[in-house]
Amino acid sequence: MKNIISELQWRGLVHDIMPGTEEQLLKEMTTTYIGFDPTSDSLHIGSLVPILLLVHLKNFGHKPIALVGGATGMIGDPSGKSDERNLLDEVTLAKNVEGIKGVLSRFLDFNATEVNAPVLVNNYDWMKGLSFINFARDVGKRITVNYMMAKDSVKKRINGEGEGMSFTEFTYQLIQGYDFFHLHKEYNCLLQMGGSDQWGNITTGTELVRRMNEEGANKAYAMTCPLITKADGSKFGKSEGGNVWLTADKTSVYKFYQFWLNTTDVDAEKYIKIFTFLDKETIEALVVQHNEAPHLRVLQKRLAEEITAFVHSKEELEKAQKASMILFGNATADDLKTLDEATFLEVFEGVPQAEITRAEIEEGIEIVKVLNEKTGFFKSNGEARRALTANSISVNKEKIKEDFVLSAKDLINNQFVLLQSGKKNYFVVRVM
Repeated sequence: MKNIISELQWRGLVHDIMPGTEEQLLKEMTTTYIGFDPTSDSLHIGSLVPILLLVHLKNFGHKPIALVGGATGMIGDPSGKSDERNLLDEVTLAKNVEGIKGVLSRFLDFNATEVNAPVLVNNYDWMKGLSFINFARDVGKRITVNYMMAKDSVKKRINGEGEGMSFTEFTYQLIQGYDFFHLHKEYNCLLQMGGSDQWGNITTGTELVRRMNEEGANKAYAMTCPLITKADGSKFGKSEGGNVWLTADKTSVYKFYQFWLNTTDVDAEKYIKIFTFLDKETIEALVVQHNEAPHLRVLQKRLAEEITAFVHSKEELEKAQKASMILFGNATADDLKTLDEATFLEVFEGVPQAEITRAEIEEGIEIVKVLNEKTGFFKSNGEARRALTANSISVNKEKIKEDFVLSAKDLINNQFVLLQSGKKNYFVVRVM
């Protein structure tokens, strides 16, 4: 087997690793799982790292299992939380589980047939039939309260401010540990991976496997990856509008692409190792190229291209690039008309807008009237005429003269007109 650990280490994707893990992965195809709790019906870019880990495992010949926590999602993971999480109702939880399955299925082919084909499971399937008495007898008996209390995720909640930790959340690490035992028994799963905040839960799982299955005492391993941060210490994965999601209905492809394009030089050099599959030589060459001409933003552009194509497809990447070119480059009226309504509004988010009636546009409106009376883009007809005489006014990215008449043929998506004065002053006319 190729050494996946050395690959992940140079990418900065190894935080803690249990002794023997690397040797196991070098020895044979190893079944490995990562869990995703259904706190929403989608996943945001904070979940990209565990997704990428599963894809790396598959690429290196190992068998990845993606677990959606239909059962653990009912409880809420206390790791990294200072307060009790609100419990989800069953309808919301079921919707979230299906949403996350859909996201994961875009990156891993769960219908594949090869020996290391990815597997998708839901821990509710084996937890729903387990009675509390049986769980207390078979699982709770094997892990002491002292052991559970020693975990950081528990200590911080019990010793910190607030209302402490409920018994419900206290049992979370046992339930997650039982997942590992179940997957070990059913799939010969030998390794669990996750974020560094999961180390306590994961090691409880390895301990439970050892104590519930003496035969496999030495065959349960753990590895975590670091939680991604920005160079300035601020939280990764947030934009001005909140979380950056992996589904276009929550974060458009254009905004997703722009998020990566706007990363700092320091973060881009770090992220291109973590979030792409580019090899070491390619990345090192890109870093050299970037350092020679930072203003060209070579690293950011390649990072944005690679991750947008991976998450959304090459076709969607091209649309996002075209949308960026429309705002920042030399786009044409035809380019503008290729934008769908949602992307158009996002590209020109924050740009002043005014409304005119459909009857007016169908009849035709003199451009001076549009620029002043109908929109207020210019304060007076005289100011509008001077700008037109100076050849600084564009309609849908094309220069126009004072005799121009705005009509229905100029509409983008049969609804918008883009006015522009100079290079950076935009105004959107919406037809109602």
